Amino acid sequence: MRIKLLLCLVLLSYVALGQAKKPEDFGLQHIEYTYNGDPVDILIKSKKGEENIKKPLFFLCQGSLPQPLIRYDERGQYPTFHFNTDSLAQKYHLVIVGKPYIPLMVEIKDLDKKSQTYIDSTGKVPVEYTDRNYLSYYTHRNIAVIKYLQNLAWVSSERLVVAGHSEGSTVAAKMALDCDKITHLIYSGGNPLGRIMSIITEYRFSETVEQPNAENALAYWQNVVDDKTNLSDEHGDTYRATYEFSEPSINHLQQLKIPVLVTYGTKDWSASANDYLRVEIIRQGKKNFSFIPVIGTEHNFFPVDQNNIPNYQVKNWGKVVRDWEIWLAAN
Repeated sequence: MRIKLLLCLVLLSYVALGQAKKPEDFGLQHIEYTYNGDPVDILIKSKKGEENIKKPLFFLCQGSLPQPLIRYDERGQYPTFHFNTDSLAQKYHLVIVGKPYIPLMVEIKDLDKKSQTYIDSTGKVPVEYTDRNYLSYYTHRNIAVIKYLQNLAWVSSERLVVAGHSEGSTVAAKMALDCDKITHLIYSGGNPLGRIMSIITEYRFSETVEQPNAENALAYWQNVVDDKTNLSDEHGDTYRATYEFSEPSINHLQQLKIPVLVTYGTKDWSASANDYLRVEIIRQGKKNFSFIPVIGTEHNFFPVDQNNIPNYQVKNWGKVVRDWEIWLAAN
C-alpha cells in the first residue's frame, strides 16, 4: 500500500554474499511451481538442519510492489522476510511466494533506485506482472501452492498459519475465507475497508482548498468502478488491481470461524478502520478475534512524532512478531 515502506527495513540484516548465485546460498530452499501455465517461485525458510523435519507451514503473503524475493549487493542479501525468522522457524517452515513474472533474484543496482522495484529493459514493469497483479489471482495461486506443499513429506497439515502485512493482509484474509486448510490468520497492517479508503484517509489529512486530493481520489475511484477490469497501468496500479484490493476485507474477516489476530499501528492511515473492525467484532460477540494495536506507530510500526514523522531508528517488528508467536502458542 505504501511505496516508502521498506527502504529502511531492508538494512535490518545481511548474510555474507560471497559467490552466491542461487537461493540455497542464502539459506533458502527454492521450489519452482507452475500455476495455470505461469512460473511460480516458492521460497522456504527452515531451521538449519531441520529442512526435512515434518512441520506446519507459516505462509507469508508478500506485500505490494513488484519486488524480487531476493535482493542483494556486494555486502550481502537484503532480508526476504521483513522480520527475523529464527524463532518462528523453530516450529514452522516459513513460505513466501514471488510476484508473477518478477525475477527471483536481482542485484540492488538493477532495481529502480527509489522503490527498489523491478523494471525490464524498456524501463517498465513487465506487462505479464501487471496482467496478474490483482487480488483474485494471488488468492487462487496461493491456495494452489498450499495444496501442492501440503502433499510434501516434510509438511504437516495439522496446522496452517497464513499471515500478511499491508497488501498481503488483504490476500491473506481472502485466502482464509476460501481455503478450509487454513487454521490461523494473522492480519497485519491492513485496511478492513479496502485500499481506496487508505488513499482517501491519507489525502484528507494533507488536502487543502487549492489541492482537494481526497476529492480527486474519489473521482479516480468512480473511474475505477466504471472500468474495473481495465489492466492498463498508465495510472500506476491498474483499475482492476485497485478495484479488487478495495473490496472491504471486513466482509471476509467477519465470516471466519478460525482464530484471527489483527495487528496494526495506531498512527497508520488505516487505524480507524481496524478500530471499526474491532468495534464490530465486540458488538457481534465473536470470540475468535484478537487485536494488538501498536500504540503511536505507523504502517510499518515505526513510532511517529506529533507531526506524523516516523523515527526509523526505532524498530518494532521484533516485538510484533513476538506477539504473533505468543498468540499462536495460546491458540
